[in-house]
Amino acid sequence: MYAVSQCVLQYLTEVEEAAEDVLTVKQQIVELDTKRNRNREALNALKTDLSDSEKVKVCFGNMFIKFPKSKTREMIHKDQEQLDKEINDLRNGLKAKVNRLNEMQGKPELRGFNLSPLSTDEVKAITSLLKR
Repeated sequence: MYAVSQCVLQYLTEVEEAAEDVLTVKQQIVELDTKRNRNREALNALKTDLSDSEKVKVCFGNMFIKFPKSKTREMIHKDQEQLDKEINDLRNGLKAKVNRLNEMQGKPELRGFNLSPLSTDEVKAITSLLKR
């Protein structure tokens, strides 16, 4: 009887760890997406900035530093690219973790979960075919 309860406890622990892993990744995606939205807001603020000044104040940690607008835009764009890459990597890893969790729980694999969006080139090709 003791061995059976140990097996059940081990199984529940593994399922709980897998579920916790999925939730952690989801939270990381939300946090990175929030940062990406803040960067987008900053880029829009730089576009609509009507001041004649060539420098803007940028917050680094807990201090503000005056930086040239062009350098600031460049830094934000690089940060956006990095955030996009990290979010995509996390989302791709999340698919495998969710499938593993479902497998552990005896649920079937999610259908359509491994779909990926069309690339820009594929969309252009389809659009050109539809215009004919």
